Amino acid sequence: MKIKRRMAKELVTISSDATVLEAVHLLHKHAIRHLPVVDDGRFIGFIDGSDIKQVLLLPNGNEMPLAEFMNKKPITVGPEESMEDAARLMYGNRIGGLPVVEKGKLVGIITVGDILAEFIEIMGGLQASSRIDVIMNDNQDEYEKASRIIKTKGGDILSVGMSDANGRHNKYYFFRLKKCNVTPITDALREKGYNVVAATV
Repeated sequence: MKIKRRMAKELVTISSDATVLEAVHLLHKHAIRHLPVVDDGRFIGFIDGSDIKQVLLLPNGNEMPLAEFMNKKPITVGPEESMEDAARLMYGNRIGGLPVVEKGKLVGIITVGDILAEFIEIMGGLQASSRIDVIMNDNQDEYEKASRIIKTKGGDILSVGMSDANGRHNKYYFFRLKKCNVTPITDALREKGYNVVAATV
């Protein structure tokens, strides 16, 4: 999924000559953790809430202009890049947000919260759902047969997760479905020899 789908586009920005106290006011007012620094329409830096906390510990830190400590070369991403790319950059650099820049212009911000929301949506967690956990052989044919049974019995698959199970060739498959009566599905799977270990409505 592309970053532009999730990024915040209505941005709160601040100028480099603003003080730390002004930045704190904006962060609290808008309940945000990151501030792009923009002068005369140009994106020139990035401020993180944790940076500000450090500066507040300094003598007269409240009055320090942002230009003195802002990140002038922040890591950025483009709107056409993938959410996976953004997630890797945030994780690898231990940061909570990235400016989204296109042709040198700030067009958005993507945060850890946005990444998490995307992941939850992909896994079907933002809508009412049912789940069936099955242990089966780790091969494509078995997976496709189980999926067909689920669909035939009225299951609408939202997502599928997988993890190791006991046995070298076995895997746990976690089928998340649109909310439904899972009993006919689990009965059909068991009739075909599948090991259904859990089912939730």
